[in-house]
Amino acid sequence: MTFCVENEVDASFDFDIEELGRTVAQAVLDEEKCPYEVEISLTITDDEGIREINNEFRQIDSPTDVLSFPNVSYDEPGDFSVIDGEQKVDLLNPDTGNISFGDIVINVNRVRSQALEYGHSEKREFAFLVAHSMLHLCGYDHMEEQEAAVMEGKQNDILTYLGITRD
Repeated sequence: MTFCVENEVDASFDFDIEELGRTVAQAVLDEEKCPYEVEISLTITDDEGIREINNEFRQIDSPTDVLSFPNVSYDEPGDFSVIDGEQKVDLLNPDTGNISFGDIVINVNRVRSQALEYGHSEKREFAFLVAHSMLHLCGYDHMEEQEAAVMEGKQNDILTYLGITRD
Protein backbone atom coordinates (compact mmCIF):
# COMPACT_ATOMS: atom_id res chain seq x y z
CA MET A 1 0.00 0.00 0.00
CA THR A 2 1.13 3.48 -0.82
CA PHE A 3 -0.24 5.94 1.74
CA CYS A 4 0.36 9.64 1.09
CA VAL A 5 -0.43 12.28 3.69
CA GLU A 6 -0.84 15.98 3.01
CA ASN A 7 -1.11 17.97 6.24
CA GLU A 8 -2.46 21.28 4.93
CA VAL A 9 -2.77 22.85 8.37
CA ASP A 10 0.37 21.50 10.07
CA ALA A 11 -1.80 19.62 12.56
CA SER A 12 -0.01 17.67 15.24
CA PHE A 13 -1.17 15.17 17.81
CA ASP A 14 0.47 12.96 20.42
CA PHE A 15 0.61 10.24 17.74
CA ASP A 16 2.16 10.11 14.29
CA ILE A 17 -0.58 10.93 11.76
CA GLU A 18 0.97 9.02 8.88
CA GLU A 19 1.87 5.96 10.93
CA LEU A 20 -1.57 5.65 12.54
CA GLY A 21 -3.37 6.37 9.27
CA ARG A 22 -1.33 3.75 7.43
CA THR A 23 -1.84 1.16 10.20
CA VAL A 24 -5.62 1.60 10.26
CA ALA A 25 -5.90 1.69 6.46
CA GLN A 26 -3.88 -1.52 6.14
CA ALA A 27 -5.98 -3.22 8.82
CA VAL A 28 -9.14 -2.41 6.86
CA LEU A 29 -7.62 -3.68 3.62
CA ASP A 30 -6.49 -6.87 5.36
CA GLU A 31 -9.87 -7.42 7.01
CA GLU A 32 -11.64 -6.87 3.69
CA LYS A 33 -9.12 -9.16 1.94
CA CYS A 34 -8.29 -6.59 -0.72
CA PRO A 35 -6.07 -8.47 -3.19
CA TYR A 36 -4.51 -5.36 -4.73
CA GLU A 37 -1.67 -3.03 -3.94
CA VAL A 38 -3.45 0.29 -3.58
CA GLU A 39 -2.67 3.98 -3.34
CA ILE A 40 -4.55 6.09 -0.82
CA SER A 41 -4.33 9.83 -0.23
CA LEU A 42 -5.07 11.36 3.19
CA THR A 43 -5.47 15.12 3.54
CA ILE A 44 -5.59 16.79 6.94
CA THR A 45 -7.39 20.12 6.89
CA ASP A 46 -9.55 22.37 9.09
CA ASP A 47 -13.18 23.52 9.16
CA GLU A 48 -12.76 25.96 6.29
CA GLY A 49 -10.79 23.55 4.11
CA ILE A 50 -13.27 20.71 4.48
CA ARG A 51 -16.22 23.08 4.09
CA GLU A 52 -14.86 24.17 0.71
CA ILE A 53 -14.36 20.56 -0.42
CA ASN A 54 -17.78 19.54 0.89
CA ASN A 55 -19.39 22.44 -0.97
CA GLU A 56 -17.52 21.75 -4.20
CA PHE A 57 -18.14 18.01 -4.38
CA ARG A 58 -21.36 17.50 -2.41
CA GLN A 59 -22.98 20.96 -2.64
CA ILE A 60 -23.15 21.07 1.16
CA ASP A 61 -21.81 24.40 2.40
CA SER A 62 -20.74 23.34 5.87
CA PRO A 63 -17.81 21.61 7.54
CA THR A 64 -17.91 17.92 8.42
CA ASP A 65 -15.55 15.51 10.17
CA VAL A 66 -14.43 13.35 7.26
CA LEU A 67 -14.95 13.00 3.52
CA SER A 68 -14.29 9.92 1.45
CA PHE A 69 -13.77 9.82 -2.28
CA PRO A 70 -13.65 6.22 -3.51
CA ASN A 71 -12.34 5.63 -7.02
CA VAL A 72 -13.82 2.13 -7.34
CA SER A 73 -17.47 1.68 -8.35
CA TYR A 74 -18.68 -1.40 -6.47
CA ASP A 75 -21.61 -3.67 -7.23
CA GLU A 76 -21.40 -5.01 -3.66
CA PRO A 77 -19.37 -3.61 -0.75
CA GLY A 78 -15.98 -5.28 -0.45
CA ASP A 79 -16.31 -7.11 -3.79
CA PHE A 80 -13.01 -6.19 -5.39
CA SER A 81 -13.66 -8.35 -8.45
CA VAL A 82 -15.11 -5.26 -10.17
CA ILE A 83 -11.55 -3.94 -10.39
CA ASP A 84 -10.58 -6.78 -12.74
CA GLY A 85 -13.06 -5.59 -15.35
CA GLU A 86 -13.24 -2.32 -17.24
CA GLN A 87 -12.37 -0.27 -14.14
CA LYS A 88 -8.82 -1.61 -13.92
CA VAL A 89 -7.64 0.50 -16.86
CA ASP A 90 -8.97 3.66 -15.21
CA LEU A 91 -7.72 2.78 -11.73
CA LEU A 92 -4.25 1.48 -12.52
CA ASN A 93 -1.36 3.85 -11.93
CA PRO A 94 0.94 3.02 -14.86
CA ASP A 95 4.01 4.24 -12.97
CA THR A 96 3.54 1.97 -9.96
CA GLY A 97 1.14 -0.75 -11.08
CA ASN A 98 -0.98 0.04 -8.02
CA ILE A 99 -4.72 0.69 -7.94
CA SER A 100 -5.63 4.32 -7.24
CA PHE A 101 -8.08 3.48 -4.47
CA GLY A 102 -9.33 6.86 -3.29
CA ASP A 103 -8.94 9.90 -1.09
CA ILE A 104 -9.70 10.66 2.55
CA VAL A 105 -10.04 14.17 4.00
CA ILE A 106 -10.07 14.60 7.78
CA ASN A 107 -10.94 17.77 9.68
CA VAL A 108 -8.46 18.27 12.54
CA ASN A 109 -10.94 20.48 14.42
CA ARG A 110 -13.53 17.70 14.47
CA VAL A 111 -10.97 15.12 15.59
CA ARG A 112 -10.33 17.27 18.64
CA SER A 113 -13.94 18.28 19.38
CA GLN A 114 -15.44 14.83 18.80
CA ALA A 115 -12.80 13.20 20.99
CA LEU A 116 -13.91 15.53 23.80
CA GLU A 117 -17.60 15.05 23.03
CA TYR A 118 -17.37 11.25 23.01
CA GLY A 119 -14.95 11.09 25.94
CA HIS A 120 -12.09 9.29 24.25
CA SER A 121 -8.63 10.10 22.95
CA GLU A 122 -7.84 12.05 19.80
CA LYS A 123 -5.95 8.96 18.65
CA ARG A 124 -9.11 6.89 18.90
CA GLU A 125 -11.19 9.50 17.07
CA PHE A 126 -8.62 9.86 14.28
CA ALA A 127 -8.35 6.07 13.90
CA PHE A 128 -12.14 5.78 13.84
CA LEU A 129 -12.41 8.38 11.06
CA VAL A 130 -9.73 6.63 8.99
CA ALA A 131 -11.44 3.23 9.47
CA HIS A 132 -14.82 4.75 8.62
CA SER A 133 -13.48 6.40 5.49
CA MET A 134 -11.57 3.31 4.39
CA LEU A 135 -14.78 1.29 4.59
CA HIS A 136 -16.37 3.87 2.28
CA LEU A 137 -13.40 3.37 -0.08
CA CYS A 138 -14.24 -0.36 0.04
CA GLY A 139 -17.83 0.34 -1.02
CA TYR A 140 -19.66 0.39 2.31
CA ASP A 141 -22.23 3.03 3.22
CA HIS A 142 -24.49 3.89 6.15
CA MET A 143 -27.54 5.45 4.53
CA GLU A 144 -29.83 2.66 5.72
CA GLU A 145 -30.00 1.18 9.22
CA GLN A 146 -28.73 -2.25 8.15
CA GLU A 147 -25.80 -0.73 6.23
CA ALA A 148 -24.93 1.43 9.23
CA ALA A 149 -24.93 -1.60 11.52
CA VAL A 150 -22.53 -3.45 9.20
CA MET A 151 -20.16 -0.47 9.03
CA GLU A 152 -20.27 0.09 12.79
CA GLY A 153 -19.46 -3.56 13.44
CA LYS A 154 -16.54 -3.54 11.02
CA GLN A 155 -15.18 -0.26 12.46
CA ASN A 156 -15.36 -1.58 16.01
CA ASP A 157 -13.77 -4.92 15.05
CA ILE A 158 -10.84 -3.19 13.35
CA LEU A 159 -10.21 -0.72 16.16
CA THR A 160 -10.50 -3.48 18.77
CA TYR A 161 -8.07 -5.65 16.78
CA LEU A 162 -5.62 -2.71 16.76
CA GLY A 163 -6.13 -2.11 20.49
CA ILE A 164 -7.51 1.37 19.88
CA THR A 165 -10.53 1.40 22.13
CA ARG A 166 -12.47 4.10 23.92
CA ASP A 167 -10.51 5.27 26.94
